[in-house]
Amino acid sequence: MTSRREFVERAAMSAIGLAVPLPAAAPPNVGPLATPPSRGFLDLLRPPDRVTLQTTTGDLALQHAAAERWTNDNGISVTTAVQAGALHVALAAPTVAVKRLHLRWRGNMSDARLILGDAWERGYGDLEWRSWIPDRVMPWYFVTYDGSLTHAYGVRTGARALCFWQVDPLGISLWADVRSGAMGVQLGERTLDACDVVCRAGRADESAFAALHAFCRQMCPNPRLPSQPVYGSNDWYWAYGKNSADTVRVDAQHIVEFSPTGANRPFAVIDDGWQPGRGSDKAGAGTWDRGNEKFLDMPGVAADIRRIGARPGLWIRPLQAPADAPDGWRLTRERAVLDPSLPDVLQRVRDDITRLRQWGFELIKHDYTTFDVFGRWGFQMGSALTRDGWTFASGSDRTTAEIIGALYQTIRAAAGESLLIGCNTISHLSAGHFEICRVGDDTSGTEWARTRKMGVNTLAFRGAQHGAFYVCDADCVGVTNAVPWTLNRQWLDLLARSGTMLFVSLAPDALGAEQRRDLRAALALAAARQQLAEPLDWQRTVYPQRWRLMGRERNYEWVGIDGAGPP
Repeated sequence: MTSRREFVERAAMSAIGLAVPLPAAAPPNVGPLATPPSRGFLDLLRPPDRVTLQTTTGDLALQHAAAERWTNDNGISVTTAVQAGALHVALAAPTVAVKRLHLRWRGNMSDARLILGDAWERGYGDLEWRSWIPDRVMPWYFVTYDGSLTHAYGVRTGARALCFWQVDPLGISLWADVRSGAMGVQLGERTLDACDVVCRAGRADESAFAALHAFCRQMCPNPRLPSQPVYGSNDWYWAYGKNSADTVRVDAQHIVEFSPTGANRPFAVIDDGWQPGRGSDKAGAGTWDRGNEKFLDMPGVAADIRRIGARPGLWIRPLQAPADAPDGWRLTRERAVLDPSLPDVLQRVRDDITRLRQWGFELIKHDYTTFDVFGRWGFQMGSALTRDGWTFASGSDRTTAEIIGALYQTIRAAAGESLLIGCNTISHLSAGHFEICRVGDDTSGTEWARTRKMGVNTLAFRGAQHGAFYVCDADCVGVTNAVPWTLNRQWLDLLARSGTMLFVSLAPDALGAEQRRDLRAALALAAARQQLAEPLDWQRTVYPQRWRLMGRERNYEWVGIDGAGPP
């Protein structure tokens, strides 16, 4: 077992094309610019050229009634006002159920050679610079590169709509999904503050990576960050749920043995396997008030980890419905999932997270909430996000983004001073709530190809979010006998020097002299602050080999002389 789910391989990624398809005739940028124009940059801090709503009965084109206001005869209005360096988009629709809001800015985008977008939640080894794909869905933000300048466009974190972009040589489209589940939101008399649009013109003296990192800071005014580097161990990629209090204590001893001395202690995280649903009788899934027969004293296990010299951490799937959950608490789309729109469910989540903190766990990794809400992994969501025909039990008066935001706020408040890792969380809604975000799908303790695909790709293409949104967790180094150390030590070295988070999974039978030496060196680097890694050849490959690390260039060989092999 190498993943928590059955992973469906995507089609082979297309090669990056450097030829620029030019339109026969592209209109000039329309409207006044807030800043002096830059080559190929389309300033979005102005009214869009077209505003359309998708409703339950069809599309509605709004009329530009005033400088900042778009309306129609049904009492619908959209305002697009420049506020605090962003274009604030608000929607009022007292009598119509709205599914999506479409804003279109027309202008000449044909200078762009390469385009990079983000992901809804984690990356799945599918992030890359690509050429023109007008119907490509790019969640949250995108950047363009013309061979010299890197221009960036996005929405600020914490939006109340699920936003994605599309771009073509004639302009830029923003789609703000305001549905409640799969139904149009019914706002009634309230006005929805949907999102804040921001953009950034590239500078001549910056790399594409530096431009994206600066833009990530612009999109997230108030990140929540830990006070010191986060590093340590997680037992998933060697135990795969077959753990116990005894294996946890050994794991803590190993991570302390290999870590430097000093005030910044490593974490020892217990992943999936401690809860009653993982016990011998497989009963009690979704129950988090005790451990199973392998973990009879959870506060005692946390205390043992601390006595050994590490900081205890624990995994949870907060929306998994226990067998005794009331029927009214269950999501209509999937009865095995709790409905996060309900106050009683949020109280249940609050109690569970609070309990883990009170047991003494200083890091809480919460997982699966995006899959549980939408019924799809990030790479399956596209523009549809979820299947048709359902909404939340509380009604359709709030957007899905608002309901997820309230869930995240509940988890944050309950965790107190414990650090939070959001795994399978919506990235743009996680920022500001969780100190750490798992930005890519699972690496592996058994398959090197999976670690290369998920780990290297993730770090390269989402590393710019590190320190701007949260601490980026590109996932673990699975130190096992199943993966050749000549390959795995490269992933260890890259993470250690990257300035992001380093977690390792330490199979006791794989800790030879070479592994011990390399782990000590890597963890010493990870325990201290380092410069953020920059991929240097990321516009030519999905697995960058050339990196700027700690002020020097370093090269890795991810594939080998005999090739990658069949997927």
